[in-house]
Amino acid sequence: MNVRLSGVFPPIPTPFTPAGEIAHQQLRENLERWNGFELSGYVVLGSNGEAAYLSESEKLRVLETARQAIPPDKLLIAGTGCESTRQTIALTKQAAELGATVALVVTPHFFAGKMTPASLTAHFQAVADAAPIPVLIYNVPKFTHVDIDAPTIATLAQHPNIVGIKDSGGNVAKLADVLRQADPDFQYLAGSAGFFLAALTLGAVGGVLALANVAPQQAIDIYRLSGAGQLEPAVELQRRMVPVNDAVTARFGIAGLKGALDILGFYGGPVRAPLLDLTDDEREMLQEILKGGGIL
Repeated sequence: MNVRLSGVFPPIPTPFTPAGEIAHQQLRENLERWNGFELSGYVVLGSNGEAAYLSESEKLRVLETARQAIPPDKLLIAGTGCESTRQTIALTKQAAELGATVALVVTPHFFAGKMTPASLTAHFQAVADAAPIPVLIYNVPKFTHVDIDAPTIATLAQHPNIVGIKDSGGNVAKLADVLRQADPDFQYLAGSAGFFLAALTLGAVGGVLALANVAPQQAIDIYRLSGAGQLEPAVELQRRMVPVNDAVTARFGIAGLKGALDILGFYGGPVRAPLLDLTDDEREMLQEILKGGGIL
Protein backbone atom coordinates (compact mmCIF):
# COMPACT_ATOMS: atom_id res chain seq x y z
CA MET A 1 0.00 0.00 0.00
CA ASN A 2 1.54 3.30 -1.07
CA VAL A 3 1.21 6.37 1.10
CA ARG A 4 3.47 9.41 1.08
CA LEU A 5 4.52 10.59 4.53
CA SER A 6 6.42 13.69 3.44
CA GLY A 7 5.99 16.87 5.45
CA VAL A 8 5.06 17.87 8.97
CA PHE A 9 2.63 16.03 11.26
CA PRO A 10 1.71 17.33 14.73
CA PRO A 11 1.13 14.57 17.29
CA ILE A 12 -1.94 16.25 18.72
CA PRO A 13 -2.87 16.17 22.41
CA THR A 14 -6.21 14.76 23.53
CA PRO A 15 -8.15 17.59 25.19
CA PHE A 16 -9.97 16.90 28.44
CA THR A 17 -12.62 18.89 30.25
CA PRO A 18 -11.93 20.02 33.84
CA ALA A 19 -13.98 16.97 34.91
CA GLY A 20 -11.60 14.69 33.02
CA GLU A 21 -13.85 13.75 30.09
CA ILE A 22 -12.72 14.05 26.48
CA ALA A 23 -13.48 17.53 25.14
CA HIS A 24 -14.67 16.63 21.65
CA GLN A 25 -15.78 20.12 20.64
CA GLN A 26 -12.44 21.60 21.63
CA LEU A 27 -10.70 18.85 19.66
CA ARG A 28 -12.69 19.87 16.57
CA GLU A 29 -11.90 23.54 17.11
CA ASN A 30 -8.17 22.90 17.53
CA LEU A 31 -8.10 20.84 14.33
CA GLU A 32 -10.02 23.50 12.41
CA ARG A 33 -7.37 26.01 13.39
CA TRP A 34 -4.45 23.70 12.53
CA ASN A 35 -6.12 22.99 9.19
CA GLY A 36 -5.25 26.55 8.21
CA PHE A 37 -1.60 25.52 7.95
CA GLU A 38 -0.11 23.37 5.21
CA LEU A 39 0.43 20.38 7.47
CA SER A 40 0.49 16.97 5.82
CA GLY A 41 -1.76 15.45 8.46
CA TYR A 42 -1.97 14.57 12.12
CA VAL A 43 -0.93 11.85 14.52
CA VAL A 44 -3.87 11.05 16.79
CA LEU A 45 -3.46 8.85 19.90
CA GLY A 46 0.30 9.09 20.07
CA SER A 47 2.34 9.72 23.20
CA ASN A 48 1.30 13.38 23.26
CA GLY A 49 -2.31 12.21 22.92
CA GLU A 50 -1.96 10.48 26.31
CA ALA A 51 -3.09 7.30 24.56
CA ALA A 52 -1.74 5.17 27.40
CA TYR A 53 -4.38 6.74 29.65
CA LEU A 54 -7.38 6.27 27.34
CA SER A 55 -9.78 3.34 27.28
CA GLU A 56 -10.42 1.59 23.98
CA SER A 57 -13.86 3.20 23.65
CA GLU A 58 -12.35 6.64 24.30
CA LYS A 59 -9.70 6.03 21.64
CA LEU A 60 -12.32 5.12 19.07
CA ARG A 61 -14.41 8.20 19.85
CA VAL A 62 -11.36 10.45 19.56
CA LEU A 63 -10.54 8.93 16.16
CA GLU A 64 -14.11 9.40 15.01
CA THR A 65 -14.15 13.07 16.04
CA ALA A 66 -10.72 13.71 14.54
CA ARG A 67 -11.55 12.13 11.20
CA GLN A 68 -14.65 14.31 10.89
CA ALA A 69 -12.54 17.43 11.46
CA ILE A 70 -9.53 16.46 9.31
CA PRO A 71 -9.89 17.23 5.58
CA PRO A 72 -9.67 14.24 3.21
CA ASP A 73 -6.40 15.52 1.74
CA LYS A 74 -4.65 15.34 5.12
CA LEU A 75 -3.52 12.02 6.59
CA LEU A 76 -4.84 10.68 9.87
CA ILE A 77 -2.10 8.58 11.44
CA ALA A 78 -3.71 6.65 14.30
CA GLY A 79 -1.79 5.27 17.26
CA THR A 80 -2.98 1.66 17.45
CA GLY A 81 -0.07 -0.06 19.18
CA CYS A 82 -0.99 -2.19 22.20
CA GLU A 83 1.01 -4.57 24.34
CA SER A 84 -0.24 -7.72 22.62
CA THR A 85 -0.17 -8.45 18.91
CA ARG A 86 -3.82 -9.54 19.06
CA GLN A 87 -4.96 -6.26 20.64
CA THR A 88 -2.92 -4.23 18.18
CA ILE A 89 -4.47 -5.96 15.18
CA ALA A 90 -7.98 -5.48 16.55
CA LEU A 91 -7.51 -1.78 17.28
CA THR A 92 -5.82 -1.22 13.90
CA LYS A 93 -8.81 -2.72 12.10
CA GLN A 94 -11.22 -0.56 14.10
CA ALA A 95 -9.16 2.56 13.37
CA ALA A 96 -9.20 1.75 9.66
CA GLU A 97 -12.99 1.46 9.74
CA LEU A 98 -13.15 4.94 11.26
CA GLY A 99 -11.08 6.40 8.43
CA ALA A 100 -7.50 6.25 9.69
CA THR A 101 -5.00 6.41 6.83
CA VAL A 102 -1.98 4.87 8.57
CA ALA A 103 -1.51 2.87 11.79
CA LEU A 104 1.28 4.05 14.10
CA VAL A 105 2.37 0.98 16.06
CA VAL A 106 4.60 1.50 19.08
CA THR A 107 7.04 -1.20 20.13
CA PRO A 108 5.50 -3.40 22.85
CA HIS A 109 7.48 -2.78 26.00
CA PHE A 110 5.97 -4.13 29.24
CA PHE A 111 8.23 -7.19 28.98
CA ALA A 112 11.08 -5.04 27.67
CA GLY A 113 13.77 -7.65 28.24
CA LYS A 114 11.96 -10.09 25.97
CA MET A 115 11.46 -7.62 23.14
CA THR A 116 14.24 -9.16 21.11
CA PRO A 117 14.76 -8.57 17.38
CA ALA A 118 12.95 -11.87 16.75
CA SER A 119 9.91 -10.99 18.88
CA LEU A 120 9.64 -7.47 17.48
CA THR A 121 9.98 -8.76 13.92
CA ALA A 122 7.25 -11.33 14.48
CA HIS A 123 4.98 -8.73 16.10
CA PHE A 124 5.25 -6.08 13.40
CA GLN A 125 5.03 -8.58 10.55
CA ALA A 126 1.86 -10.11 12.03
CA VAL A 127 0.28 -6.69 12.48
CA ALA A 128 1.25 -5.64 8.95
CA ASP A 129 -0.12 -8.90 7.51
CA ALA A 130 -3.51 -8.28 9.13
CA ALA A 131 -3.74 -4.49 8.86
CA PRO A 132 -6.06 -3.07 6.19
CA ILE A 133 -4.02 0.17 6.20
CA PRO A 134 -0.26 0.81 6.03
CA VAL A 135 1.79 0.40 9.20
CA LEU A 136 4.31 2.88 10.57
CA ILE A 137 6.74 1.59 13.23
CA TYR A 138 6.95 3.81 16.31
CA ASN A 139 10.25 3.76 18.19
CA VAL A 140 10.26 5.89 21.35
CA PRO A 141 12.89 4.46 23.73
CA LYS A 142 12.53 7.40 26.16
CA PHE A 143 9.14 6.03 27.19
CA THR A 144 9.33 2.33 26.31
CA HIS A 145 12.97 1.54 27.14
CA VAL A 146 12.89 -0.56 23.96
CA ASP A 147 15.08 0.65 21.09
CA ILE A 148 14.54 -1.32 17.90
CA ASP A 149 17.87 -1.68 16.12
CA ALA A 150 18.75 -0.75 12.55
CA PRO A 151 19.05 -4.32 11.14
CA THR A 152 15.61 -5.21 12.55
CA ILE A 153 14.09 -2.06 11.05
CA ALA A 154 15.71 -2.90 7.71
CA THR A 155 14.23 -6.40 7.84
CA LEU A 156 10.77 -5.01 8.60
CA ALA A 157 11.15 -2.48 5.78
CA GLN A 158 10.95 -5.39 3.34
CA HIS A 159 7.31 -5.98 4.30
CA PRO A 160 5.06 -4.41 1.65
CA ASN A 161 2.66 -3.01 4.26
CA ILE A 162 5.29 -1.46 6.57
CA VAL A 163 5.86 1.94 5.00
CA GLY A 164 8.20 3.63 7.44
CA ILE A 165 9.20 4.50 10.97
CA LYS A 166 8.61 7.38 13.36
CA ASP A 167 11.81 7.35 15.40
CA SER A 168 11.97 9.57 18.48
CA GLY A 169 15.33 8.27 19.65
CA GLY A 170 17.33 11.10 18.12
CA ASN A 171 20.27 8.90 17.11
CA VAL A 172 21.20 10.35 13.72
CA ALA A 173 23.96 7.80 13.15
CA LYS A 174 21.34 5.07 13.48
CA LEU A 175 19.03 7.04 11.17
CA ALA A 176 21.71 7.02 8.48
CA ASP A 177 22.31 3.31 9.03
CA VAL A 178 18.58 2.52 8.75
CA LEU A 179 18.30 4.38 5.46
CA ARG A 180 21.50 2.72 4.19
CA GLN A 181 20.11 -0.76 4.84
CA ALA A 182 16.39 -0.33 4.18
CA ASP A 183 14.42 -0.46 0.98
CA PRO A 184 14.68 2.89 -0.89
CA ASP A 185 10.92 3.41 -0.54
CA PHE A 186 11.03 3.07 3.26
CA GLN A 187 10.13 6.41 4.85
CA TYR A 188 11.79 7.83 7.95
CA LEU A 189 9.99 10.43 10.08
CA ALA A 190 11.89 12.34 12.75
CA GLY A 191 10.04 11.99 16.04
CA SER A 192 11.21 15.27 17.55
CA ALA A 193 11.92 18.78 16.31
CA GLY A 194 15.19 18.73 18.26
CA PHE A 195 16.89 16.83 15.43
CA PHE A 196 14.46 17.60 12.60
CA LEU A 197 16.86 19.45 10.29
CA ALA A 198 19.62 16.91 10.87
CA ALA A 199 17.21 14.11 10.03
CA LEU A 200 16.04 15.84 6.85
CA THR A 201 19.62 16.30 5.64
CA LEU A 202 20.22 12.56 6.09
CA GLY A 203 17.14 11.48 4.14
CA ALA A 204 14.12 11.72 6.44
CA VAL A 205 10.95 12.57 4.53
CA GLY A 206 9.35 14.59 7.32
CA GLY A 207 8.64 14.75 11.00
CA VAL A 208 6.09 14.03 13.71
CA LEU A 209 6.84 17.00 15.92
CA ALA A 210 5.29 18.14 19.19
CA LEU A 211 6.60 21.57 18.21
CA ALA A 212 4.22 21.60 15.23
CA ASN A 213 1.26 21.87 17.59
CA VAL A 214 2.41 25.27 18.86
CA ALA A 215 4.65 26.46 16.01
CA PRO A 216 3.24 24.79 12.88
CA GLN A 217 4.51 27.40 10.44
CA GLN A 218 8.04 27.33 11.84
CA ALA A 219 8.12 23.53 11.56
CA ILE A 220 6.85 23.73 7.98
CA ASP A 221 9.42 26.41 7.18
CA ILE A 222 12.30 24.21 8.42
CA TYR A 223 11.02 21.42 6.17
CA ARG A 224 10.69 23.68 3.13
CA LEU A 225 13.98 25.51 3.59
CA SER A 226 15.78 22.18 3.89
CA GLY A 227 14.09 20.87 0.74
CA ALA A 228 15.06 24.01 -1.15
CA GLY A 229 18.70 23.71 -0.08
CA GLN A 230 18.51 26.96 1.92
CA LEU A 231 20.60 25.62 4.76
CA GLU A 232 21.59 28.86 6.49
CA PRO A 233 18.05 30.10 7.27
CA ALA A 234 16.99 26.55 8.07
CA VAL A 235 19.79 26.24 10.63
CA GLU A 236 18.91 29.62 12.18
CA LEU A 237 15.25 28.64 12.53
CA GLN A 238 16.12 25.18 13.88
CA ARG A 239 18.34 26.76 16.55
CA ARG A 240 15.64 29.26 17.53
CA MET A 241 13.09 26.49 17.96
CA VAL A 242 15.28 24.30 20.21
CA PRO A 243 14.25 25.95 23.54
CA VAL A 244 10.58 25.93 22.54
CA ASN A 245 10.73 22.29 21.53
CA ASP A 246 12.52 21.38 24.75
CA ALA A 247 9.84 23.14 26.78
CA VAL A 248 6.94 21.22 25.23
CA THR A 249 8.76 17.87 25.32
CA ALA A 250 11.46 16.98 27.85
CA ARG A 251 11.25 19.96 30.22
CA PHE A 252 7.52 20.33 30.89
CA GLY A 253 6.17 17.36 28.95
CA ILE A 254 2.54 17.06 27.88
CA ALA A 255 1.48 19.56 30.54
CA GLY A 256 3.84 22.04 28.86
CA LEU A 257 2.41 21.30 25.42
CA LYS A 258 -1.13 21.81 26.67
CA GLY A 259 -0.11 24.91 28.61
CA ALA A 260 1.49 26.40 25.50
CA LEU A 261 -1.68 25.74 23.51
CA ASP A 262 -3.72 27.57 26.17
CA ILE A 263 -1.32 30.53 26.05
CA LEU A 264 -1.58 30.65 22.24
CA GLY A 265 -5.38 30.63 22.17
CA PHE A 266 -5.94 26.97 21.38
CA TYR A 267 -7.55 24.64 23.91
CA GLY A 268 -4.93 22.77 25.90
CA GLY A 269 -6.74 22.03 29.11
CA PRO A 270 -5.71 19.66 31.86
CA VAL A 271 -3.63 16.51 31.62
CA ARG A 272 -4.99 13.21 32.91
CA ALA A 273 -3.80 11.94 36.29
CA PRO A 274 -1.29 10.81 37.40
CA LEU A 275 0.29 13.52 35.24
CA LEU A 276 0.23 16.97 36.84
CA ASP A 277 -0.66 20.30 35.26
CA LEU A 278 1.85 23.15 35.20
CA THR A 279 2.32 25.28 38.28
CA ASP A 280 1.85 29.04 37.96
CA ASP A 281 5.64 29.52 38.00
CA GLU A 282 6.11 26.94 35.25
CA ARG A 283 3.43 28.61 33.15
CA GLU A 284 5.22 31.95 33.47
CA MET A 285 8.52 30.34 32.43
CA LEU A 286 6.82 28.73 29.46
CA GLN A 287 5.34 32.05 28.39
CA GLU A 288 8.79 33.64 28.38
CA ILE A 289 10.19 30.76 26.30
CA LEU A 290 7.41 31.21 23.74
CA LYS A 291 8.21 34.92 23.57
CA GLY A 292 11.90 34.19 23.16
CA GLY A 293 11.15 31.86 20.26
CA GLY A 294 9.09 34.52 18.51
CA ILE A 295 5.92 32.43 18.78
CA LEU A 296 4.08 34.63 21.25
